[in-house]
Amino acid sequence: MTVHIPHSLEEALELLDKDNSAALLSGGTDFMVEVNFNHRRPENVISLKQVNELSTWTIDSKKQHIFIGSGVTHHELETGTIAQYLPALAQASRTVGSPQIRAAGTIGGNLGTCSPAGDTLPVLSAMNATVHLASAHQSRSISFDEFMVGPKRSNRQPNEIITGVSVAVPNGWQGYAKVGVRNAMVISVASACLQVHNGEVSIALGSVGPTVIRCREAEKWANSLGAHPLSVSSDDAKHFGELVGSESRPIDDHRSTASYRRHAVGILATRLLQRSSQ
Repeated sequence: MTVHIPHSLEEALELLDKDNSAALLSGGTDFMVEVNFNHRRPENVISLKQVNELSTWTIDSKKQHIFIGSGVTHHELETGTIAQYLPALAQASRTVGSPQIRAAGTIGGNLGTCSPAGDTLPVLSAMNATVHLASAHQSRSISFDEFMVGPKRSNRQPNEIITGVSVAVPNGWQGYAKVGVRNAMVISVASACLQVHNGEVSIALGSVGPTVIRCREAEKWANSLGAHPLSVSSDDAKHFGELVGSESRPIDDHRSTASYRRHAVGILATRLLQRSSQ
């Protein structure tokens, strides 16, 4: 295969415009596995590692909104200053693979692979993130809900590069949790992110449906309890978990059963809501 190494976003977009079938390589932690197992056999690869515009994040002067370049690594999200503003994203990034994988893997790679098991994706969903894309001819921004359309399928067009995501800095509690077959270096069996922002609860689930799932009915019920933070009773937290579990759409596969996944996200949701009120 031919590997192109552009040093600017403009150069990368020009290369992709000439060959829409070229594979985009960010951290490579998903892509190289597929290549090594002959699941993908690209003729042309465009490496984005040297595109510095994609590897930075910025916060506005009022510290209310953050833009995260698609090349920002999980290690940076986990340990950098940004973790102070987005704790759930730091928690999710901390669960990604090994330290070596976190040093290479990027948030843009998670978005590009678009697996419902992607650890950062429930966080982006719960935060109502906006995904930014660019081609050689135009730029556009879409909501995360519009971006992810199926398992490993997104709204990104063949001539587009994911340039980053933007999110509002939460002014309330935020947390992430996941279940796996062991304590570390594991693909999630079920995951959840809960956020309280402007007094409103939002919760999103990973690995329990063809896409990341926002639990709108559970959110509506939780927000009917009153302004947050609030004192959540154990019965309320349990009912919230049951509502969340009912909105999941898991399947049986080699990692788990549908019934266990539904139970697991219910427990995760219960615990996250309880923690948000402490």
